[in-house]
Amino acid sequence: MTEQTIQEPRSKALRLNDQAPLFTARTTMGVRSLADYRGKWLLLFSHPADFTPVCTSEFIALEKAAERFRDLGCELVGLSADSLYAHLAWTQNIEARFGVRISFPIIEDLSLSIAEAYGMIDETAVSTATVRSAFFIDPEGIVRAQTHYPMSVGRSVEELLRVLSALRATERGDRVAPEGWHSGKPLLKSPPTTVDEMRDRLQATGDSNDWYFVEAADDQERT
Repeated sequence: MTEQTIQEPRSKALRLNDQAPLFTARTTMGVRSLADYRGKWLLLFSHPADFTPVCTSEFIALEKAAERFRDLGCELVGLSADSLYAHLAWTQNIEARFGVRISFPIIEDLSLSIAEAYGMIDETAVSTATVRSAFFIDPEGIVRAQTHYPMSVGRSVEELLRVLSALRATERGDRVAPEGWHSGKPLLKSPPTTVDEMRDRLQATGDSNDWYFVEAADDQERT
């Protein structure tokens, strides 16, 4: 019998800064719940189906980068509507064929209760396969970022790492990450939100035009 619980279904789409829906479910590494990851970052991601080419390529890439995620204080948890036994057979096949042992758990979501709570189901699709969703959940259980890709397009693990690094570097709120930001590059100062703050910024920069786009040259990344 599948051990799985989920909080009450959501009446609206999951949005940034929402509390992540709680769950307890069977995985390839035993029963896990969202509460198990309290105090850590979590990347919860869905894939359409086991034994499919794009999903296999993603899992291989995610496993090869797993220590880089952990170095940033983030754990990985996968999910699909396939059974626990399909997950086990697939991960064994990946290890036998590609020499990659998956070190993170994969949730069995046969009832789709977790997928529905997180909005991982394409309501226009003719199947119950989950789309390629990814949710960055902070140590307090808050959804800080999310991505959704169609079944036909694989995700970039480097981009997932970049987003996580940017979230960690800007989590205090006084810095923002510009376009294409990568770890080691300068961040920008968060823009002023009042006239007084704007005037203080202008005085500090000594430039009558330099108040909203200011490099945080003294920034130390917060990872």
